Amino acid sequence: MLALLAIAWVAAYPMSYAAFGLVRARRPRRFRTPFLVWTAIVLSTSAILVFWRPWLVWVGLVYAGLGLVNLMYARRNDERALANDAVFVAECAGMVAVTWAVSTGDRSWSPPGLDSVPDRVWILVVVCALVLIGSTLHVKSLIRERRDPRFARLSRTVAVASVPAALALGAWWGWAEGLWLVVPFAVLAARAFLVPRRSLRPGAIGVIELGCFVLVVASAILASA
Repeated sequence: MLALLAIAWVAAYPMSYAAFGLVRARRPRRFRTPFLVWTAIVLSTSAILVFWRPWLVWVGLVYAGLGLVNLMYARRNDERALANDAVFVAECAGMVAVTWAVSTGDRSWSPPGLDSVPDRVWILVVVCALVLIGSTLHVKSLIRERRDPRFARLSRTVAVASVPAALALGAWWGWAEGLWLVVPFAVLAARAFLVPRRSLRPGAIGVIELGCFVLVVASAILASA
């Protein structure tokens, strides 16, 4: 089940990219085949998931609504807007709880109640949101907004503020395992100050961010061990 969910979620990104290309590109024809291919993968895996977890229909409707917001920004050629980024962060963070629910739910039309979600799942939802918010601001400050010093200051402020937030989350998780959750945020705070703001190419910036994401996942696994 979780493997199917992972396939559907990963395939949804290139599917959405192709969909955005269809609504905003000057030559949308080149996006049609990728859109059909990725949509077929998403729909086929989603159909199996819905068969075993019918309540995912309601989750799908929520994500479809959020996807329409993303599509609206893409149509205006403004998909890099902070509001659109916030919607994307919410989509990703919400998938943490959805993943837990798929792994523990049953074959019914009613999803697990919010009161049944363990505290540690909510902690990981917040961790995911904090990491993605910080990463979004950091990357913007290095690429699209590199000439605006306000983004650099905001990126660093969020990165530093995330460390005490992670300490609070670690305490909520439970010491001493919760200390693992602090490690990646300390690294992310250092990264916000140490990564060169002029000389790195976007590909190198992406590799650094990917490494940070891997560290976050590893820290969550260690905290859960």
